[in-house]
Amino acid sequence: MEGSSTWNRSFLRKAMWCAAGGVLLLPAIAMQLGAEGVVWTAQDFVAMGVMLALAGAAFEVFARMSGGVIYRLGAAAAVGGALLLVWVNLAVGFIGDEGNPANLLFGGVLLVEIAGAIVVRARASGMAFVMLATACAQALVGGFALAGKLGEAWEIVMGTTLFVAIWLGSAAMFRLASRGRAHG
Repeated sequence: MEGSSTWNRSFLRKAMWCAAGGVLLLPAIAMQLGAEGVVWTAQDFVAMGVMLALAGAAFEVFARMSGGVIYRLGAAAAVGGALLLVWVNLAVGFIGDEGNPANLLFGGVLLVEIAGAIVVRARASGMAFVMLATACAQALVGGFALAGKLGEAWEIVMGTTLFVAIWLGSAAMFRLASRGRAHG
């Protein structure tokens, strides 16, 4: 039984890294097929490769913290949300376009998440609060952007809502994981 569990973890780990590689191959294939609007430079591929490697490494750290599925789902939401937030800001910009300096405010959201994870040592109960704080930071930046009319209101509201939902979903999963450990 333990061998099967080890294989599954090893299989899932390999699948995650293969998926990351596949994500990096998609724009290359699209460009070869002449897809309109897909024009990546070598710098784009390097940047995405670094982001995927960092996200994969972060998830590896989380995955080693707990073998629980719920914990890992919370970690996947936290890491995936961070990757998506960076990607959106680099590609098109969350507020206005990618050159808008207001997009740098989202670095504070990521700082809350990363510093919080370090402080609580990625423990499930602490991560639930960290992700709640991350959701609050996201909402504050979105509110600031709206109040300052720093971009299109509908883009800010939709983007803020999406990321707050990701962070809250992660918080809920970490909370469930912490309860499972306490009662299990």
